[in-house]
Amino acid sequence: MRTALTKRIVANAQPQSKPYELRDLATRGLILRVQPSGHKAWIVTWAHGKRRTLGAVEYLTLEQARAQAAQAMAEAVQQRLPTLAKAKPNTCTLGAFLTDHYEPWARVELRRGARYAQRIRTHFADLLKRPLHEIDVPTVDRWWRERLSDGQGKQVAKATAYRDLATLRAALSMAVEWKLLQTNALLGMRQKAVESRKIVRFLSPAEEARLRQALTARDRKLIQGRANGNAVRRARQLPALPDLPLDGFGDHLTPVVLLAMNTGLRRGELLSLQWSDVDLEAKVITIQAVNAKNGRQRHLPLNNEALSVMTRWSHQSGGPGAVFEPNDVKKGWNALLDEAGIQAFRFHDLRHDFASKLVRKGVDLNTVRELLGHADIKMTLRYAHLAPDGLAAAVAKLG
Repeated sequence: MRTALTKRIVANAQPQSKPYELRDLATRGLILRVQPSGHKAWIVTWAHGKRRTLGAVEYLTLEQARAQAAQAMAEAVQQRLPTLAKAKPNTCTLGAFLTDHYEPWARVELRRGARYAQRIRTHFADLLKRPLHEIDVPTVDRWWRERLSDGQGKQVAKATAYRDLATLRAALSMAVEWKLLQTNALLGMRQKAVESRKIVRFLSPAEEARLRQALTARDRKLIQGRANGNAVRRARQLPALPDLPLDGFGDHLTPVVLLAMNTGLRRGELLSLQWSDVDLEAKVITIQAVNAKNGRQRHLPLNNEALSVMTRWSHQSGGPGAVFEPNDVKKGWNALLDEAGIQAFRFHDLRHDFASKLVRKGVDLNTVRELLGHADIKMTLRYAHLAPDGLAAAVAKLG
């Protein structure tokens, strides 16, 4: 079908049971092809059976498609073959790209770079054998709908799915930079609507009291269990495990939680701490740039409780190397919440709890931003409503 294509015609072209094409009367050789899936692509044809795909309508406008088609037709007249016909589509698959190019680069250039490649392998497993140039918007749209459900009726948060998508999009941009892909189709993809968490979750006084009680009870149980176990071992003339001090901690969990509550450190920042980053005399912890989310080093002062916790923990397990040996605290943290009867509270919410307490005590938002390590003050403004007295005083000045 021949027609003078317009933006409205392109946008309103509906998929049918079979693919169909609309030929542009304004530009010789330009075709809009509509697939049953709804995918729309620009095609240029310069002779019978000679055609090439220019790109999907999601990232190539009508004007851009006409310009490229006109150039191709002019080259066909002058050279008998357009330049785009000489270029062969890249056959590198997503899986090969990750293994041979992206992951080696990410390991060196990105903090915890191997995780990005693994995230793509895990959540885009069906695309690993597909050539890079075939990963287009309709394909990813279908993935998006499937990703929001795990197949068992359990919903996956949109924010989680969007992080997966952003990881793939960033990887494809590197493929373009390395000349392994002509264009990144996902850059023109309409941004997915992702609702931010509307409620800043922090501990109520009663919840904090129960959390602290659960930590104390857990430490006592672990310390007593170690003492009982060692008594049995000694009675049987077996090697005993190191005794835990009666005024110490059962393991790393209590120091990690209390330090998070008093510094607002992220979980990754806490677990990457080295004893060389802790200065108990100066009462300061240093977050190295390589371990900070924004890539900037910062120094955090230790208040009395944080200093006491770190001092006791240094006597119990101090030495060169990591402050906390485990890679994660998820299992212990979840069991602790169950024991304390606290629901819908993540470990990361300890960071919100820290910031909320500062704001309610009258600390200005810029200071809170520096302590939290926020690169943008917009992230800190979520706590502004917790300082009603300060806001009221500001409004009162108008009177």
